[in-house]
Amino acid sequence: MTREDIIQKIYEKKIIAIVRGLSSENMLGLANALYAGGIELMEVTFNQKDPSSWSDTTDAIKLLSCEMEGRMVIGAGTVTTPELVQMAYDAGAKYIVSPDTKKAVIEKTKELAMVSLPGALTPSEITSAYEYGADFVKLFPVSNLGVSYVKAVRAPLSHIPMLAVGGVNEKNFKDFLDAGVVGAGVGGNLVNKSWIEAGEFDRITALAREFVSCID
Repeated sequence: MTREDIIQKIYEKKIIAIVRGLSSENMLGLANALYAGGIELMEVTFNQKDPSSWSDTTDAIKLLSCEMEGRMVIGAGTVTTPELVQMAYDAGAKYIVSPDTKKAVIEKTKELAMVSLPGALTPSEITSAYEYGADFVKLFPVSNLGVSYVKAVRAPLSHIPMLAVGGVNEKNFKDFLDAGVVGAGVGGNLVNKSWIEAGEFDRITALAREFVSCID
């Protein structure tokens, strides 16, 4: 799958499921549940508090990239250094998501022909991220400022494709889409850990379908 294919997939499918701290067994169960609900993009995040867990993250990316090949596109999240970009790439990640805007991270992502989704919030940060080479800019944390903020920022910066991340749920997702974002990253409001631990993957699938139903 080329960079252009992945960019097109993000435009079409719109929802990136954000996954943190799951066992490999649950990762696969979750991926299959999300896919059954129509979600085809999954971001596995690095825990910045615990570098010793990073090998578990790359193992999960490898597993998902292999087992879900042809069905889901796997990326890496909370990527804050060029070194983590390389680790994610080596594990099979196809896109890089960050909480912030770092030129070196974006440039390394592009050097490795991956798709870049850095985080930004202010107009200056958003513009800088795009000028550094971001393919999409992740508006984060978006729920704190709401849909009205997205509309206000989009007015002068409508040429920059943005995703809403942070507090997006099945009830407000459509509002964010209507405000002009091309999609959203969704964590705990979709990837419900208590359901996963209880093996209630059918509930994840049902919720995924609710999110997908918001897309025209």
